[in-house]
Amino acid sequence: MSEPKQATARATDGTNDASNGAANDSQPTRPAGSDTAERKITDVAVGVLVGHDGRVLLGQRPEGKPWSGWWELPGGKLEPGETVLEALARELHEELGISVTAATPWVTYVHTYPTTTVRLAFCRVTGWTGEPRGLENQDLQWVHAADAPTLGDVLPATYPPLRWLRLPDTYAITAIGGADRMDAYLERLDRALAGGLKLLQWREPQWDDGADSASCLAALERVVARCHAAGARVLVNSVHPQPWWNRADGVHLRAQDAQALAARPALADHALLGVSAHSAAEIAQARRLEADFAVLSPVLPTASHPGEPGCGWAGFAAMLADAGLPVFALGGQSADTLTTAQSYGAHGVAGIRGFI
Repeated sequence: MSEPKQATARATDGTNDASNGAANDSQPTRPAGSDTAERKITDVAVGVLVGHDGRVLLGQRPEGKPWSGWWELPGGKLEPGETVLEALARELHEELGISVTAATPWVTYVHTYPTTTVRLAFCRVTGWTGEPRGLENQDLQWVHAADAPTLGDVLPATYPPLRWLRLPDTYAITAIGGADRMDAYLERLDRALAGGLKLLQWREPQWDDGADSASCLAALERVVARCHAAGARVLVNSVHPQPWWNRADGVHLRAQDAQALAARPALADHALLGVSAHSAAEIAQARRLEADFAVLSPVLPTASHPGEPGCGWAGFAAMLADAGLPVFALGGQSADTLTTAQSYGAHGVAGIRGFI
């Protein structure tokens, strides 16, 4: 690989060839999954330490190491017999002198180099004892995710988790049903926005049935205005016409719509792309489309789908292996299930009744 440049584009996702004890190849990278059957995969635990003020800890690689002077997230390779969280705790103690008290799995993906394949397991670390110190002569900085480029050169695979941190951990979905219910819904929406809601999906297939399409669009525009005033974003479900997508902040693709695409749809700058998934294969398709996140369902039984038990938390976690992007849990979710969902690797939780 040629010398890495500051990478803000999605194409840099997973190109960290020196960070956290991974490979030091300087040859062009290959897509994950190419000719890897006989290769050893190097497992790497990576810590995303988030302070109470939302800032994340980055370390500058010291002189004498590959890519010295570049900024990265702390972590390192798993030792034989270690779990990801065990390796993370050990590495952060060795690198930073802290003892981890609260950490959850987050996003894991595999990346292939010409001679090395690495599996980067990003974990969110929200509790520790001790003050982080550079025990390997590395400089440390606490920064807001959006401000990381101001530090200087940042290793490419550090950018994706910094981007993921900007996603909220709750994702609400509308189910208004018609113009006659709009006023009552707006009252509930205002309360949710005042309580911190930052991401909403507009999904009204029964309302947008042709005859009521105009009133549905007008209602969407009212909701977008309300959300933007509160600093929240709105995605339009792909059941609605494509011209609507840019009226909001992006699109949420139904699973069948995502499967029909070969590349990320054309969206406005900074627009978000969400994808619904019901299997590991559909999560993989979301990654191929360079989605910002996926929503995996159903996890738990819901009133809207009686008789469907859901995949359960163990099944949910199994489908997240090597997902490569943040995944929300959907189905039987609420604020009460957020901690459990994140302990199984979810970015957060999504739903209708539990959030508005």
